[in-house]
Amino acid sequence: MSSPMSEPARRPRILSISYSTLLRDARVLRQLEVLARHGEVTSLGYGEAPSGVARHLRLPDGAPSLPRTAAGLPLLATRMLRRAEMAAPGLKKGRELIGNERFDLVVANDARAIPLAMEVASGAPVWCDMHEWAAEEFSHVTTWRLLVAPLMDHIARRYLPQAAAVTTVCQPLADRYAERYGIAAPLIVRNAGPYRAELAPTPVRDDLLRVVHSGGAVPGRNLEMLIEAVIEIPHATLDLYLVGAGDGGGYLDKLTRLAAGQDRIALRDPVAPDELPATLNAYDVGAFCMPPINVNAEYALPNKFFDFVQARLAQAVGPAPEMARLVRQYDLGVVSDDFSKDAFVRALRQLDPERVRTAKERSHEHARALSSERDVAVEDELIERLLTSGVS
Repeated sequence: MSSPMSEPARRPRILSISYSTLLRDARVLRQLEVLARHGEVTSLGYGEAPSGVARHLRLPDGAPSLPRTAAGLPLLATRMLRRAEMAAPGLKKGRELIGNERFDLVVANDARAIPLAMEVASGAPVWCDMHEWAAEEFSHVTTWRLLVAPLMDHIARRYLPQAAAVTTVCQPLADRYAERYGIAAPLIVRNAGPYRAELAPTPVRDDLLRVVHSGGAVPGRNLEMLIEAVIEIPHATLDLYLVGAGDGGGYLDKLTRLAAGQDRIALRDPVAPDELPATLNAYDVGAFCMPPINVNAEYALPNKFFDFVQARLAQAVGPAPEMARLVRQYDLGVVSDDFSKDAFVRALRQLDPERVRTAKERSHEHARALSSERDVAVEDELIERLLTSGVS
């Protein structure tokens, strides 16, 4: 019989909670890949198991993550927020699936996952990856702003000071979290993807501007404007790789109707996050112009921005400060004067073939700096610290 000294050390047990469809959630997929290097990972979320995890606790698709139910709505309406924290069917089911298991580290993705993470941590450190600004995720929707936003604010106010670590996507949101909730400055983990060394800029035609957009078909993202703007540029095409949103596909249907009969506009089937850069590489310009309908839109720095870089594309973006700053800093393309169709048409018309070639080369030149390498290093150091010390 071997002695205890000869037995291999137990790998740390890590739980990652995300109320998203994991195989479509590029940020969480990258996070899980990093976590798996440090321990045995259990994922909890919707949909099939992501690769690399030791175990997946699958939430039923019909179990929502917010208490917008017959029992939960009165709690939200009367601001009984502590009782509402765990009232959502998805959180109750998550608690049931986790049972009495113990973990060495618990990761909560977004505010809605935090109450469950805190409840099951049993003294283990909790890392709250807030992604963006939780209290205004869908604040342009009246019912969300009136009923759900107070719960998100309550969760952040109650639990973030207890977290062993807090991360978010950009410095303005980190500063906002620190000021609003009285916590130490959160760490920055951008939405950047892996460096794609195998990709290079594709040739640019003098008579054709191939514009592309990828992401969720979410109302408020101004995608109808992209369609209308490209229609006004006779030598341009627009392909949209869209994932249906939580509105039952209503906005996607609207875009489909708008593009009907336009032979230069195409709606494509969505592509898995890992396959996107290679798919987008065939195009010239990645486009995104979302008006500042809330804090998250104002400071947007989404996955698609970094996917466009890895795809070695030029970019045409609206004047959202974080995207505009990087486009100008790295000479990646053009920034429109405002979020209107006319301003975006003017920006696209600046993209003559030579400027597109230059911007694509700049993406190629700066693809490593704008990859996830820096962000993975931040996560590696954070996870090691939390697993070693158990404290922030």
